[in-house]
Amino acid sequence: MSPPADWGSTAVDLAACGFGYLFGSIPFGLILTKLAGFGDVREIGSGNIGATNVLRARSKPLAAATLVLDAAKGTAAVLFAAHWGETPAILAGLGAFLGHLFPVWLGFRGGKGVATFIGVLLGLYWPAGVAFCAIWLVTAFATRYSSLAALIASAASVVLLAFSARWELAALFLLLTVLLYVRHASNIGRLVKGEEARIGKSHS
Repeated sequence: MSPPADWGSTAVDLAACGFGYLFGSIPFGLILTKLAGFGDVREIGSGNIGATNVLRARSKPLAAATLVLDAAKGTAAVLFAAHWGETPAILAGLGAFLGHLFPVWLGFRGGKGVATFIGVLLGLYWPAGVAFCAIWLVTAFATRYSSLAALIASAASVVLLAFSARWELAALFLLLTVLLYVRHASNIGRLVKGEEARIGKSHS
């Protein structure tokens, strides 16, 4: 019995998503803090493995490195898979984001996804990635809320992609934005109550 005509492309798509997941699941925040002698970042603050929580280890350089690497793994996964086409690139981006949020190595307890979201966005459509960063900076400067800046910038990215008629990317980032909002549920609750910490204070 011969394989379906689209078997090859399906295999590539699945491989791209799997590769993206494995690459995205690399817990750079955890690795860097352990190598630097700060222990397990999951035992600090919110228990998150992202840059914001790494900052609570009192290391701005490590937090910056975590931010860059968590973004870079999303971009790298997309660019690698792009050699096989747009669909594999999109699926690799999805995989990388899911890998960061739900890394198999850490019992599926990962980060909140902002840096990897940016990295995937830059890899798939860099103008939207630049717009995300600009919107984040303006919102963060105006409100001093990092979480609110990320929530607004991610939603704005979906709108920008839709206005650019990048429909497949808009659909992907709509899904990623929903997941990002779910991961920020506690932050949203504190924002509504007026209890969210501003940039430079505690909380995640």
